[in-house]
Amino acid sequence: MTDAEKAAKVIEALKAARREPAQTALSMLNGLVGFVQGDPDQPLEVEEARSGAFLAICEIGKALYRGQPTDGLWAPAIDAAERWMSLAR
Repeated sequence: MTDAEKAAKVIEALKAARREPAQTALSMLNGLVGFVQGDPDQPLEVEEARSGAFLAICEIGKALYRGQPTDGLWAPAIDAAERWMSLAR
C-alpha cells in the first residue's frame, strides 16, 4: 500500500471516528497505528507530513482517553492527513 493510500485510509477513519462515542473512536484511532508508521524511502517532506498526522491523531487519542473535549482536534488531524496524502502522490 502506498503512502497516499495509507493517508486516504487514515482520513476515512478519522471522519468516521469523529461521529462515534469516545471509546469507539479511541479504538478506531488505535487501529490506525499500522497506517501511520514511517517508510524510510519517502522524501523528508512526506515523512514530516506523516509525522504531523500521527501527532495530531495522538492528541485526539489522549483527549479521548482523558475524557476531554475533542471538538477542536479533529479538523487539524484531518488537514494533516490530507497534507500527507497530497505530498505522497
